[in-house]
Amino acid sequence: MVPHLTTALNGPLLDLEQRILTAQPAIEHWFRSQWLERTIPFYTSVDLRNCGFKLAPVDTNLFPGGFNNLNPDFLPLCVQAAQSAIEKICPEARGVLLIPENHTRNLFYLENVAQIALILKQAGLMVRIGSLLPDISRPTPITLPSGRSLTLEPLQRKGNRLTLGDPGSGSGTSFDPCVVLLNNDLSAGVPHILQNLEQTVLPPLEAGWSTRRKSHHFAEYDRIAAEFAVLLDIDPWLINPYFSTCGEIDFLAHTGEERLAAQVDGILHKMRLKYAEYGVKDAPFVIVKADAGTYGMGVMTVKDAGEVRGLNRKQRNKMAVGKEGMQVHDVLVQEGVYTFESIGDAVAEPVVYMVDHYVVGGFYRVHTERGVDENLNAPGMRFVPQAFESCCAFPNPICHPGDIMPNRFYAYGVVARLALLAAAAELEAR
Repeated sequence: MVPHLTTALNGPLLDLEQRILTAQPAIEHWFRSQWLERTIPFYTSVDLRNCGFKLAPVDTNLFPGGFNNLNPDFLPLCVQAAQSAIEKICPEARGVLLIPENHTRNLFYLENVAQIALILKQAGLMVRIGSLLPDISRPTPITLPSGRSLTLEPLQRKGNRLTLGDPGSGSGTSFDPCVVLLNNDLSAGVPHILQNLEQTVLPPLEAGWSTRRKSHHFAEYDRIAAEFAVLLDIDPWLINPYFSTCGEIDFLAHTGEERLAAQVDGILHKMRLKYAEYGVKDAPFVIVKADAGTYGMGVMTVKDAGEVRGLNRKQRNKMAVGKEGMQVHDVLVQEGVYTFESIGDAVAEPVVYMVDHYVVGGFYRVHTERGVDENLNAPGMRFVPQAFESCCAFPNPICHPGDIMPNRFYAYGVVARLALLAAAAELEAR
């Protein structure tokens, strides 16, 4: 299925895509110099929004789920990228201990875990899956909807190393891996069993939501987007959403509302000026979301500052709590970017996946019950991997810049890699 851009593909976005295609050699040279200076996260996914006049990242995930939603034809790309990453991080690695999220009832998430394990196995590594759940006291096999299966095993700690027992005898420790790969975003904090390990932990513990903040990420992205905009001679706003932060919020106690309203009003004012500059007729909006967290929790769309003063009880309860029941007291106020792409009757947004600094594919997140100005990462969403027939890495210079495959997908990959650079800089600053 090929996504459809419901607005005419002209003006700023078409010009942006043309500039990206024309400057491809300079862009790739610039990226190569950046990779040499950075320690790149092991894997990353980036949510993008394409509104026809702007293409920008709105979220960057350092513990991506959803590898099972990628086009299966891209598996070789994932394997090669994983090999490259391991060679740089721990060239002597033979085994990887993969630690997933705790929601074992979500079989579709576990399909993602199984796909990550497959990628690592194909990369030549021994892979086993260790669980942080206290009720996993013995190897526990789980059959998945695809027909595949995986086994969750209880973690053991020997000194400053994580190990797993011998699955055959149930005693001893036969698996002492070089690398611990987290697919758990540590929203509830870093468990004691993961602290002060001598093994390589990927991503590093400080990448977890117990310490990471979206505002830090977008501050780094702001700087990188400005540098990239000079390279392309474009307005950085075309690839960069405005944002601000507001702390000391208590949605349940009705405190901090005026400060939040002022931040919302400030972003909306800046957006109105840009919309007037580019002749955009749509109404500007902002997204208010928890500064730490994932799974689309603690997110709301706001078109007027007064809306954050008059939240009803249901809205306050929704905004007050994030994943793992963590209280939300700091929020990101981010410029809303419309998504004018659709697949069938569903609003769609592209999600680009990277392993190391390589783009390895992506998919469209679609939602039939959400609008073009709403968060699509919500119950009822589904994924369309078939749309990404190209991996975002190889443009065709003889095609029109608006051709969905491969040229618009290449533009997606460029912007996603800018977000990846921001993530790398963000982690290095910790």
